[in-house]
Amino acid sequence: MGTYTTEIASDKLVSDNPIHQRLLKAYIAAKPLVAGNLLEVGCGEGRGVEVLLDAVDNYLGIDKIQEVIDSLKIKFPKEAFQQAFIPPFSGFGDNSFDTVVSFQVIEHIQNDKLFLEEIHRVLKPGGKAIISTPNIRHTLSRNPWHIREYTGQELTTLSEGIFDKVESMGIGGNQKVWDYHAANRISVNKIMRFDIFNLQYRLPASVLKMPFEILNRMNRNKLHQQQGKSVVEISHEDYLLVDHPDKGLDLFYIMHKKSPK
Repeated sequence: MGTYTTEIASDKLVSDNPIHQRLLKAYIAAKPLVAGNLLEVGCGEGRGVEVLLDAVDNYLGIDKIQEVIDSLKIKFPKEAFQQAFIPPFSGFGDNSFDTVVSFQVIEHIQNDKLFLEEIHRVLKPGGKAIISTPNIRHTLSRNPWHIREYTGQELTTLSEGIFDKVESMGIGGNQKVWDYHAANRISVNKIMRFDIFNLQYRLPASVLKMPFEILNRMNRNKLHQQQGKSVVEISHEDYLLVDHPDKGLDLFYIMHKKSPK
């Protein structure tokens, strides 16, 4: 695909590199945890498919965008991809998958409780789901593409009501990552100085998407110009799996379905 929203983040645009590497880290952190039949909910452009394939017997990726699915079928002809609008997970039987991964998706879902309930339903007993989502404590501005964002406690409360065991962690980073994030915050705050009426929180998301896209792309390009090599050189190794969700730019949760007795 030739056009990228800042929400998707490209692996081809240099200014998107820190975001791409941060999202890729979730797949790398998940690789030792996945096994058997794997379902990826919201596979997007297939950022982490290759990372996970070696660790599983079967891979199925679902996404709502048919163009993305068609592209992935060409790129990975041996794997399965299909279009799906979720939740619910129509056409998927109970106890079908050993592992479910879903990265940067739940924040887009209106009925997040049903989303997690459906993941729990399609998991086999003893299976696990691995989920990432932005940590609202480190969000720099309202994202009109997101229905909501979570604190660690909010996601823990939601998921513990559905799953039998929840491990709550985060994806943070080394000093290079936090320096980039701090520079990003300063840059975004300069833009937000012009929002004197706090319109980002008062206007409907549909109105905000286009200005968000323009300003976000300008901001990423500006950071690339200012920070140069540091933007290019940030890799997934600079992002770290941390033991508490509050320490992460993203929340990273492992949710378990009880094994049969």
